[in-house]
Amino acid sequence: MYVLPDLPYAEDALAPLMSADTLRTHHGKHHKTYVDKTNDLAPKAGLAGKPLEEVVREAHRKGDKSLFNNAAQAWNHAFFWRSMRPTGGKGPSGDLKSAIESAFGGLDDLRAAFVAEGAGHFGSGWAWLVTGSDGLKVISTHDADDTLVKDGIYPLLVCDVWEHAYYLDHKNDRKRFLERWFDNLADWDFAAEQLAAAGSRGEGFRYPPPVGDASRSKAAKDKAAKDKAGERRAGA
Repeated sequence: MYVLPDLPYAEDALAPLMSADTLRTHHGKHHKTYVDKTNDLAPKAGLAGKPLEEVVREAHRKGDKSLFNNAAQAWNHAFFWRSMRPTGGKGPSGDLKSAIESAFGGLDDLRAAFVAEGAGHFGSGWAWLVTGSDGLKVISTHDADDTLVKDGIYPLLVCDVWEHAYYLDHKNDRKRFLERWFDNLADWDFAAEQLAAAGSRGEGFRYPPPVGDASRSKAAKDKAAKDKAGERRAGA
């Protein structure tokens, strides 16, 4: 069973740029629905208990669109939560700063490319900062599509450009949302960790491992044992 990962900060920690109302709806409803549907579909595809990354790739390989859409969206959202931090954090430094300067010329140029990519993306999707054999670049993907099924690239940061990510707080001004997100919420420490992992220096982001049937059975047995103990005490 795949879990809905907790947010790495309080629901109101990103306000006013991303309100608690947005996070409650986005995380507690949208993300949860993708996880719930993945839990329903993965066993039918013979993929129950597999790491979510494997489920995404296998669903894509087999052309199982329903499973892919839900599993990939579950993964994308978990990566999105980790791509943000409360306002006031530091900007890029070290190897990440050097890589940005090499690929874009500097942070301002990366900002311009990232905002343009996300704002110009037609319809729903995701704006990514990725790395690969030719260095850093900005890409966007449509709907549930993600980097797990794209050869030669590794994700560093992502911003959700589906309307539900910003409409409550920014109405239809996606460009303004992206500018404020980049300036205030992008977690450059996380991006640096991802860059190191891409170079085999540490472990990159992984979705929380599924809770197996054995674990659920043990929990059910423990609960049943407690219930029986309570019944015995009540009848004593």
